Amino acid sequence: MLLSVENLRVSYGSIKALHGLNFQIDEGEIVCIIGANGAGKSTTLKAISRLVPVEEGTRISFAGTDLLKHPADKVVSKLGISHVPEGRRLFENLTVTENLMLATFARKDRRQIQLDFNRVFSIFPRLEERQDQKSGTLSGGEQQMLAVGRAYMSGRKVMLLDEPSMGLAPLLMMSMFNALKDINREGTTILLVEQNARLALQFAGRGYVLQNGNLVLEGPSAGLLENPEVKKAYLGG
Repeated sequence: MLLSVENLRVSYGSIKALHGLNFQIDEGEIVCIIGANGAGKSTTLKAISRLVPVEEGTRISFAGTDLLKHPADKVVSKLGISHVPEGRRLFENLTVTENLMLATFARKDRRQIQLDFNRVFSIFPRLEERQDQKSGTLSGGEQQMLAVGRAYMSGRKVMLLDEPSMGLAPLLMMSMFNALKDINREGTTILLVEQNARLALQFAGRGYVLQNGNLVLEGPSAGLLENPEVKKAYLGG
């Protein structure tokens, strides 16, 4: 087991966002969390990334270590967990190349950094074409490619992806998910949260259903796609 989350509880003031989530991810898996807006999907990823505080009693372990003992920057640089947030959060005044290289600030393996840099451009050729262009001038699809590429450059034992299909045209959406499949085949474990439930379940091997801060269903993606409750709530019948 690579990542284990137990009794994950998060509150925003008096509002309880997550009510004691329990889930696990094995190395090399693609796992998705689906649910409606406001279900707590983004908060779950932020808790793993240490971007929001968790309540007492929460336990998160990664590769046998206590993840909660690491601040957010060490979750990336030491543990190798990268986060592609909703909305991308790029440095819009920096070029494509500068955004990618900024993600390597804590890495010392200069030769591997160059290999990874070349690999990002082979996965996303459009980024190579625009490597000297400021990220704020890119299209939405190109910005999503850059956000994933930046996560790839930061270390990427695990990649947390928050709504990677948002704002993408269908062809770009499929291209993005094919690229993520390639990244997974290279050894990166992926945890994906998505409102597009059908796409997420077709992409992932296993899934969890989050509802009002509670995990209410889990299982192999094929089974969830055929589950009557999932069909009615998230797949249009």
